[in-house]
Amino acid sequence: MRKELYLFVDGKPQRTIIRRYEKADFQALIDVQRVSFPPPFPEELWWNEEQLLQHVTRFPDGALCAEVDGRIIGSMTSLIVNMDDYGHAHNWETITDSGYIRNHNGNGNTLYVVDICVIPEYRGSGIGKWLMQSMYETVVELGLSRLLGGGRMPGYHLHAHEATPEAYLEKVLQGEWKDPVITFLLNCGRMPIGIAHHYLEDEQSLHSAVLMEWRNPFK
Repeated sequence: MRKELYLFVDGKPQRTIIRRYEKADFQALIDVQRVSFPPPFPEELWWNEEQLLQHVTRFPDGALCAEVDGRIIGSMTSLIVNMDDYGHAHNWETITDSGYIRNHNGNGNTLYVVDICVIPEYRGSGIGKWLMQSMYETVVELGLSRLLGGGRMPGYHLHAHEATPEAYLEKVLQGEWKDPVITFLLNCGRMPIGIAHHYLEDEQSLHSAVLMEWRNPFK
């Protein structure tokens, strides 16, 4: 998969490529993770080269990056799973094989998002949404039922003293509270279907995540 498009950064168009990532990109992808997920996000959850090798070997269609002038500015990774094997109360470590995706199942029904990240200077340019759109196209091309993934709630720790994760999500959906990740996913067309508790080691989200899906409109 390869596509070209223009992003607008500070009003200036920048020609951008979305493509599969490969071995030559590994260090740049790790650098993207480093600047995209600074502390308190755990360093051990940044990609390592063995994880990236598994991505490009087991499911290259699910390993995408965005590039401007030869510089990688973002990436998105996914695998295929059969959700009957995991259920609603899964966590990130189990369903992604701790990011190694050795549980990728080409006969599954769901494209599951392992990770999406964009470096800070390109946030707001629309590249995250274009990466997500590219994964929707993969869902349609492969005849899968949906795309699914857990979204962090980085604003939740500010309200944890007064609301459960479920109540926090409802406040965000009502427009009373703001959360950058949930809002981004809503803008991408993802729909919340519930809360996964103990989903990921994440102090800002108090380890919970919003499960959000995009249904294949052709299924």
